[in-house]
Amino acid sequence: MPEPAPGRRRAIRRLAIGALGVVIVLAAVLLARAPVPAASAPGAGVAGTDPEAAPHTHVGMAGMVGMTGAAVPVGGTSASAGGYTFVPTVTTLGAGDPDTFRFHIQGPDGRAVTRFAIVQDRPLHLVVVRHDLTGFQHLHPTMAPDGTWSVPLTLPEPGTYRAYADFSALDAKGNAVAAVLGVDLTAPGTGSAAPLPPPSTVDNVDGFTVSYQGTPKVGVTEPLLFTIRQGGRVVTPEPYLGTYGHLVVVRPSDLGYLHVHPEPQLTGGAVKFWLAAPGTGDFRMYVDFQVSGVVHAAAFTVAAS
Repeated sequence: MPEPAPGRRRAIRRLAIGALGVVIVLAAVLLARAPVPAASAPGAGVAGTDPEAAPHTHVGMAGMVGMTGAAVPVGGTSASAGGYTFVPTVTTLGAGDPDTFRFHIQGPDGRAVTRFAIVQDRPLHLVVVRHDLTGFQHLHPTMAPDGTWSVPLTLPEPGTYRAYADFSALDAKGNAVAAVLGVDLTAPGTGSAAPLPPPSTVDNVDGFTVSYQGTPKVGVTEPLLFTIRQGGRVVTPEPYLGTYGHLVVVRPSDLGYLHVHPEPQLTGGAVKFWLAAPGTGDFRMYVDFQVSGVVHAAAFTVAAS
């Protein structure tokens, strides 16, 4: 076959380049229109728009929460949210008596949930506190194959307690759906509610002095730096459940619950959390920390504006 003339070769090259350009443009349009899969991570799912399903503030999320200017959503004010229900076997336990608390999480299909995402080293966190915000406990139940959870639990004084199940269930597609559900437990007997301690930035617990710097505000995420001292010297906490500490906030008015995780690194020896207050008025903060393999909990009353 004879070789094309020089003028014809140039025309063929122009046609080829033009066709290639059309292909590139079409590919760009298709990519621009293609749906982008949503990113998911354990504990990052949200069940609908129910506030009970978004009770966490994590590093990286805190700034966005503060930028909205809106109140931080809390969980634990209801036994059901997002199709999930906290179902205890019994709700009455003897005051001061060691017992085993059993429950399951009922899923949208009416069955006990058996698949949970691991969040902060555990598939489920159980927090218990009396309605007067005394007797704080952060526990970690174990689950049987049928979805029944059990944990040793002692309600120290007579009264009504709120138990919070803090978890991320895995739905049928493997997506994590975060929720905090709350139920009341009763320890029969005669008792009186303790008054809420006055606001303070210092607490003494188990020989440690824990203090914090910062002022929680509504609608604005502010840093809170917690420093642990023993004998006047700063103590470096050990990692506990994947972080240097855990901050739980409970609002007295409705026992709304918020669980906050700190930054991954210490700041000058202090544990740094980012917190937007869940509302105006007083609320209670509990900070878990670990030293020499033992977990301690400091508590503070905070006045927010």
